[in-house]
Amino acid sequence: MIKWVAAVVGYFILRFPGAILGFLLGSLLENMGGSESGAKSVFKSTGQQNVSPRDFELNLLSLCSIIIKADGQVNPQELEYVRQYFLSTYGKERANAIFRTFNEVIKKREISAQRICAYMEQRTRYEVRLQLLHFLFGIAQADGQLSPSEVAKLREIAGYLRVGRNDFESIMAMFVRSADNAYKILEIEKTATDEEVKKAYRTMAKKYHPDRVVTENEAIRKGAEEKFKEVQKAYETIQKERGIS
Repeated sequence: MIKWVAAVVGYFILRFPGAILGFLLGSLLENMGGSESGAKSVFKSTGQQNVSPRDFELNLLSLCSIIIKADGQVNPQELEYVRQYFLSTYGKERANAIFRTFNEVIKKREISAQRICAYMEQRTRYEVRLQLLHFLFGIAQADGQLSPSEVAKLREIAGYLRVGRNDFESIMAMFVRSADNAYKILEIEKTATDEEVKKAYRTMAKKYHPDRVVTENEAIRKGAEEKFKEVQKAYETIQKERGIS
C-alpha cells in the first residue's frame, strides 16, 4: 500500500519520473517494515531488510565449519555430528542438499567469525543466539572432548554474538562435567539458599523455554529443547542433593 501512495505523491511532484521514484521508495519502505512471514521471527525487526531462512542456514553452516577447524584439523566425528544432526532434523533429501553446501563452505580457507556473528547478532533474538551457541558446543564436543582452542573459539564467537559471560559458562557446563555442574547451569553458586535455587530455576526455565525460540530452523528449535531439558535436569539434581520439595 505504501508504494502506491508514494507513487501517486511522486506523480504530482515530478510527474511520471516522480511516480517511478515514489513506487521504488515505497517498496523499499514496505520491505523494511513489513511482516516477518518469510523468516518467521528468527530475525528481529531492526529497521533493516529481513534475511531469509536460507541466509541464516548458510551462516550457521559457516560457523559450524569454523568450530570444526578450530583445533587445526577436520575431525570426522565432528563432521558426522553435523551430518547426523541435519539428517534427523530435516530428513534425508533436504539434509543432503544442506550438507553439499556445507562441504563447499568448509573448504573455504578463511571465513570471518566476526562478520558472520555481527550479521546474526543484528538479525536474531538473544534466545536464538543462545541455542546457536549450544549447537556449536555440541559439534566441538562430538569427539568426546573440548580442546582449549575450541573453547577459545567458542568464547570468541559468544563475544561476537554478545552472549553474556554467565550464559556462556552455563552452556559450557552442559558439556564439561564437574562437581558443581548443576549450579553452573543455573548460574548460581553452591552457597545459594534453597529459595535462591528455586528462583534461579524459574528464571532459567523461562529464559530457555523452547516457546521463546520462535524459529523455522529445526536445528535451533531442537537445540532449545535439549537445553531446556538440561536446565530441568540440573534443578532435579540439586533438589535430590538438598531434599528440596
